[in-house]
Amino acid sequence: MAYTTINKPSDYFNTKLYTGTGSTQAITGVGFTQDFTWIKIRSETNHHRLLDTVRGAGKELYSDLTSAEVTGSNGLTLFNSDGFTLGTDHGFNKSSATYVSWNWKANGTGSANTDGTINSTVSANTTSGFSIVKYTGTGANATVGHGLGAVPKMMIFKELGGTNGWHVYHEFLGNNKVTLLDNVTQGYYNPNSFLNTTDPTSSLIYLGDSAGSNSTNGMIAYCFAEKTGYSKISSYTGNGSSDGTFVYTGFKPAWVLIRRTDAGGHYWHLYDNQRSSSGGSNIIDDVLYPNESLAEYSGNKLDILSNGIKFKSANGDINASGGSYIYMAFAEAPLVGSNGVTAKAR
Repeated sequence: MAYTTINKPSDYFNTKLYTGTGSTQAITGVGFTQDFTWIKIRSETNHHRLLDTVRGAGKELYSDLTSAEVTGSNGLTLFNSDGFTLGTDHGFNKSSATYVSWNWKANGTGSANTDGTINSTVSANTTSGFSIVKYTGTGANATVGHGLGAVPKMMIFKELGGTNGWHVYHEFLGNNKVTLLDNVTQGYYNPNSFLNTTDPTSSLIYLGDSAGSNSTNGMIAYCFAEKTGYSKISSYTGNGSSDGTFVYTGFKPAWVLIRRTDAGGHYWHLYDNQRSSSGGSNIIDDVLYPNESLAEYSGNKLDILSNGIKFKSANGDINASGGSYIYMAFAEAPLVGSNGVTAKAR
């Protein structure tokens, strides 16, 4: 199996905090030309804003809503070489409000991919295992190329021109179960039509006739393959203790997304290493909920360790006794070495 070298995880994923001005401003310091940016106001209630270079600056989706893509004139107006330019929209740039942006590097605005029965536009970074896939579905069983050259372990789908919600595939759940990024009431459900009950391959996504993955109104999919030392996409079982379950990732995490799957009524939890530290240098206690527009919440702590995470809360959203959870994490630093990590597809 071929190996690729990731010198620094922050060359491919980075969290950037900023404060709004209420006037046009350029945010710099991302560290690379990002292709997928997820922005959330921290200090008050407002929607999560997801944008990418394949759809183009100004094309907004909201992870806490099922609404169709909208074109904003005063939100993120330009992707730059080291950040992005913002207009005056309060969801992006309200005066004195605090914001977080999570940024991933793919491969620019994308190119044609004809691997599947449906042609797609794909921006793929095969080193970091991330691709953005835009296509128009057929409403019937089909395949579409994702460009990763490795099997994706997590994929997030959204219908662009309609109100079908955010459908999430995770390897732990399998190809006949789906959880919803925008939904709090279900852990998962079983639509066999979602991925035609077929696992993705190193080149193809198999689509059923569900509008959640194969809408004639257009689709976007964010695809993630696991790379050793850089990303971890897996599952764990909670223990219901404030001295909680330890989850091994093989690196010091910079970003963690968690979802309980065996029970409804639970939030997705999103943590990063930039927004807070309390109760110890590695204790992270500020959480945002991708399926809610709520402001940042302090609580439900976890400990960021050199080789994984340890939960410091018995909250059922992240650590119920016997609870089943899926997660995806990206690295701040690898477990070994001070500058580089060898990454390979898992």
